[in-house]
Amino acid sequence: MANFLIFTFSLFIVIKGATLAIKYSSKIAESFNLSKYIIGFIVIALISILPETLISINSALSGMPEFGLGTLFGSNIADLTLIFAILIIYAGRGMKIESKVLQNVRLYPFFLLLPIVFGLNSHYSRIEGVVLLLAGSFFYYLAFKNNIKDSAVFKKTDGQYKNFLLLLWAMTLLLIGSHFTVTSATGLAQAFKINPILIAMIVVSLGTTMPELFYSLKALKRKEDGLAVGDILGSVLADATIVIGILALISPFYFPAKIVYVTGIFMVMASLVLIKFMRSGRTITKKEGYMLLIFWLAYVIIEFVMNS
Repeated sequence: MANFLIFTFSLFIVIKGATLAIKYSSKIAESFNLSKYIIGFIVIALISILPETLISINSALSGMPEFGLGTLFGSNIADLTLIFAILIIYAGRGMKIESKVLQNVRLYPFFLLLPIVFGLNSHYSRIEGVVLLLAGSFFYYLAFKNNIKDSAVFKKTDGQYKNFLLLLWAMTLLLIGSHFTVTSATGLAQAFKINPILIAMIVVSLGTTMPELFYSLKALKRKEDGLAVGDILGSVLADATIVIGILALISPFYFPAKIVYVTGIFMVMASLVLIKFMRSGRTITKKEGYMLLIFWLAYVIIEFVMNS
C-alpha cells in the first residue's frame, strides 16, 4: 500500500512539474517572438519530454534501463494514438493538419525507425547514441529553419526572470518526482508480482503524456490545431532519438528484445497510421480518432499478454 501511495504521489509531482514547465517555458519563448508553430513543435515539445527523460535517466542509474526504454516507447505509442483520440473526441470534430506539419513529417517514420534498427541486437552503444542525438538534432534544425520566418509571432512579454525561476522550480519537481516514480514502481511491481516493464509501458508512460494532453487541449480550445499536433509529434520524435541517445551516451545498455520487436514496432506502425490519416484530406476525422483508440487498446492487450 505504501509503495502504491508513493508511486501515485510521485507520478502526480511529475505531471504537475511538467505542466508548470510547459507553462513557463512557453512564456519565456513568447518573449523571444518565436512563431506559434516553433513554440509548439520545438520549444514545448522539448520541454514535454522532461518527464520521460528524467525517469529514463533515473532508471538507468538504478540499473533498470529497460524500465526507461519501456516508458519512452509506451508514451510515444500513447501520444500517437490515445492522446490524438482523446483530443478529437473531446473537440467533437476533426483536427486540421497544416501543410507545414505534413512538410516536416515526410521522413518522420524513418527517424522513429532508427532506434528500432539500432536495438535489434538488444543493445544501444555510445556510437548509436551519438547517431540518434545527431538525427534528432538534424530533424529539429530542419523544422526550425523551415519555419523561423513564420509571420504569426507572439508579442513581447515582461517577467522573463520570474518565469525562468519558476521554470527551474518546475524542473526541480520533475527531478524529485521522477526519482521516486522509478523506485516506487519497482517496489509496486515486486509487491504485485508484475513485470516492472509492464508498469513502465502502460501506467508510467500514460502519466508522462499528461502534460502534452493538457497543453493540446488548451490549444484546441483556441482552435489552434497546429500547436496541438506539433507538440505531440515533436515530443514523440525527441523521445525516440534525443532521449534514447542521451541514455546510450550516459551508459550503453542491454534490454529485453521484445521491447524493440513488439513495443518498438507498434510505435512505428502507430506513426505510419497517423500520418496516413493526416494526409487523407489534411484532417484527422472523428472516425479515424476512434480507430486510433482501438489501436492503442490492441497494443495494451498484447503487452499484457507478452509481459504476464
